[in-house]
Amino acid sequence: MFNRFRQESLSMENRLRRSIYTILCDILHAELVDYTLVDSYFEFKTNQIDYPFVEKRELKPRARIPDLEYSLHHSCLVIFLEDSIPSVHKKYIRFFNDNKVNKKNLIHSKSVPISKDFDRSFKFMDSSNFFDFLSLMLPVDYALLIEQDPLLKNKSRYCLTYFHVRIDWPIADAAEDFARELRYISKDLYEKGDRYAEDIQKKFFEYYGLPFMAGGRRTAAIVSAQYFSRLNFLSTVYAGSSESRCLFKISPNGVSKTILMELSEEEIKRISETNNISKRSFSQNYLIDRYGKSGVGIFHTIYAPTVHSCPPEDGRIRELNPDVFWITVDEQYLLPRPDVWKNPPLRYSIIYS
Repeated sequence: MFNRFRQESLSMENRLRRSIYTILCDILHAELVDYTLVDSYFEFKTNQIDYPFVEKRELKPRARIPDLEYSLHHSCLVIFLEDSIPSVHKKYIRFFNDNKVNKKNLIHSKSVPISKDFDRSFKFMDSSNFFDFLSLMLPVDYALLIEQDPLLKNKSRYCLTYFHVRIDWPIADAAEDFARELRYISKDLYEKGDRYAEDIQKKFFEYYGLPFMAGGRRTAAIVSAQYFSRLNFLSTVYAGSSESRCLFKISPNGVSKTILMELSEEEIKRISETNNISKRSFSQNYLIDRYGKSGVGIFHTIYAPTVHSCPPEDGRIRELNPDVFWITVDEQYLLPRPDVWKNPPLRYSIIYS
């Protein structure tokens, strides 16, 4: 589960690697917010179509999300690992020579608009061209895998190693692993009957902040997050959804959702006064667009597990109660624009107001 990796147990070398990994996670999140949300917003605006803003009720635990995909909204699935994934995991995570990020495979792939000028250095996160290259790769089906470069001894260098990565671990196996860790079952998902097994799978989706019938990329995200949670290094999964109009992030710190939100003139004034900043500064640093006296901001929600979705202290087998909530809204922020470095997120509790 979340927050079970302690920095105190690491060598100084691995502490440095973890610090670098954490910073890169934040930078990657900002870039994906730009791609999935900001770029999508201006795609709608260019086509003179109203952007489908997410309603507050859609951010509540167990919320139902409208079953409608928006073709202009960008999607993505990115897996970012602190270490490199051992080849033994190829049984369930499909990364082979044919989908390795190299010039030959990219040119042969019809889904990647790459030219013969491709330089192998583009795939490294410390390259000035990395995020331009990443933006070309994000529309590709299935997942992108970013990990520590397995060919280098430098543990702090990360690169995009595989594309078109499929996660073939069954949902039932992921839910079984999850329920066993929480002590709702002892061994098998169906040991208490079909109905109990179905309830476990529904709670599995709820724990990761998704409705039970969520679409492909989001389902792949939570299955891969559960799979990598069993390994002895950190993993972060990002999923941009054209249906939910959200960027999901699943990390050792928990689950979060980032969306675009309309802000009225009154709300802008209140937020500015509460945080002791001018309306002009707020507009420049926190709004991606202005129309009239209103604007569009980036809203970020962090969820926390409840006692029912944490392992029991006594370690005993317990019974599942499907009616109790497994996550709760923990923190709410307005994020600065992705290109702003100096301004911090602003606390903004709006979901239940």
